Formats: sequence, C-alpha cells, structure tokens
Amino acid sequence: MTIETDVVIIGAGPCGLFQVFELGLLDLRAHVIDALPQAGGQCSELYPDKPIYDIPGFPVVGAKELVDRLMEQIKPFSPTLHLGQQVQVLNKLDDGRFHLQTSAGTEFHARAVIVAGGVGAFQPVLVRIDGIDQYNDKQLFYRVSDPAQHHGKKVVVLGGGDSALDWALQMADRASDVTLIHRSRNFKAAPASVSKYQELVDAGKARMVLGSVLGYGETDGQLSSLQITAIDQSKHEIEVDHVLAFYGLSPKLGPIAEWGLDLNKHQINVDTEKFETSTSGIYAVGDINYYPGKKKLILSGFHESALAAFAIKHQLFPDEKIHLQYTTTSTSMHKKLGVPDSN
Repeated sequence: MTIETDVVIIGAGPCGLFQVFELGLLDLRAHVIDALPQAGGQCSELYPDKPIYDIPGFPVVGAKELVDRLMEQIKPFSPTLHLGQQVQVLNKLDDGRFHLQTSAGTEFHARAVIVAGGVGAFQPVLVRIDGIDQYNDKQLFYRVSDPAQHHGKKVVVLGGGDSALDWALQMADRASDVTLIHRSRNFKAAPASVSKYQELVDAGKARMVLGSVLGYGETDGQLSSLQITAIDQSKHEIEVDHVLAFYGLSPKLGPIAEWGLDLNKHQINVDTEKFETSTSGIYAVGDINYYPGKKKLILSGFHESALAAFAIKHQLFPDEKIHLQYTTTSTSMHKKLGVPDSN
C-alpha cells in the first residue's frame, strides 16, 4: 500500500529531525527515511560520544544526547521513521505529487520532498580482500548491532578511528581475545582512547598490531585467521572468530545524483529564500545543500529547516494566510506541543 503524506524527509540526521518539528508546527505531516538503522545521521553513526559546543542554549551537548532530545521534541507530531532503507526512485507525478520508492519496497506519495541527507547516504569502507565478503554479517561486521554476539570470541578490530578504539575497548573484557590492527602509528581517535587501549596492551589484556591485513585463512568453511604485514614488513597470522571493521564511512550521493537536480559537485544547489532545489516541490536542507556563503553547521541547517517549512506550507496552501506564531505565547502552538494549560 502506498503511503500518502504531506512531506517525505530523506535523512534522519539532526536537520531532518528538526524539520519534522518545524513542519509539525504548521500542521504538515511527515514521514522520514534514512539508510542507516538508527536516527541521528553522523551524530549517531560517527561520533555519538563526542561533545558539540555550538548548539544555541547548550554550552556543551553530546552528539547522541542531541539526537535524543530532538527525538523527544518531535514526539507530539508522531512522525514515522523508515530506517535501514534508501530512496531509490523519485518521480514527479502528473498531479504535482511525488512518487518515492525505497530499497525495502516502501512506496510514498508526497506533496513535497525535503532532502536532508547530510553529505549523502553512508556506506562502510569495505575490507578489500578478494573473497572475504562471503563472511559479511557472519564473521565480518561493519557495525555492531548486537555486542553480545561477540562476547567470548577472538575478536580483531580493524581501524584507527573513534569507532575502532571504542569497540576495541568495550570488547577488551568481554571477548576471549582482542587485537586492534591499524595501518600506522597515527590514530584519528581521541588521544585518551588510544592511551587507554595502550594501557591494556601494556598490561597484557589486549594486543595491537600496526600494519595492514592482506589475506585470510579459513578452516572448514569458516574464517579462522588474518594475515598481516606490519609496518616493519614482518609477517603475522592472527587467529580470529569475528572481525569488526571500522575503516570509516564513505558518503555517497547515490540515487540522488540521478534525480535531475542541479548540483554543485556533490551538493544540491538551492535558493536562500525557500531552500528549494531546481525542481519545484523538492527542497534541501543541511550539509547536502549549497548556496553562496554556505556553512556546514548543524545550527545553519536548523535555520534552513524553519524557512523550508514555511515555504512548503505556502506551496501547499497558497491561499491560506500563514501567521508567524511564537511557541512561548501561542496557545495553539501549546496545544500542538502538549503544553499544559497554565490556567
């Protein structure tokens, strides 16, 4: 069954979530689609524990905490999130609406579309060894959805960023054996995490190999070892049950590049009045859009989301006078947000 809605928002990062709020204040219904398995975009996937210092009203807020607060803020508008699926088809119908279909087969008819996809859909950087992909989601994992399945296993973590160090640290006292493999002495992770893991290595509670994985071994059809060439050119073979690969995430425009939108390299050109793209009825907010003076900041995306919401309201209801109301004093806004009557 095709889902009918006012607006489809592509991207469930901070700007996409705040877009739900701004649309809701104007009585517009929204469905949100994201390729990642959880809401939050980069904040959830890349740096959930990192502090953010430039969100107004918050001297400091954790990335995941910001996402949690945004999710709480949009609850009054009961949005439906379609996670773990990517929009693959976007066509404009003869009646002016848009038809969308996702990789999961979910179909929508929307009166407007907002692309809030950050820098695009994130895909994990893969381990480039012929044949190893046969173990994907069996013994080779690019994200940890169930930490318990790795407990008691010989775990090798690949990478030198925050995700790699965070999971190596978490597995240190839960896996039977943990080895971190990184290609150089230069880590992208927080220095405190690197130091903490080095302390475990020094105490004999974990291992670290500086080098590159160039091959693997198997026993009875199971991945059983990794073959590593260290930076000093020495060779190592490490027994393994599970591999957690965190080489990073590569942003891809993906199908967006095929939708006929006017692009500036890997960003979508928009105006600064409505944040509308070259296709009427399709808008873009957040890091994925481009205009002169563009700054890739979350707070800039929040501003863009507010103006896009008003533009869409006018597009859908051109004869309706739209009054700017303040959430501090408007009783109708309080009713929408579920604010208790002070009287």
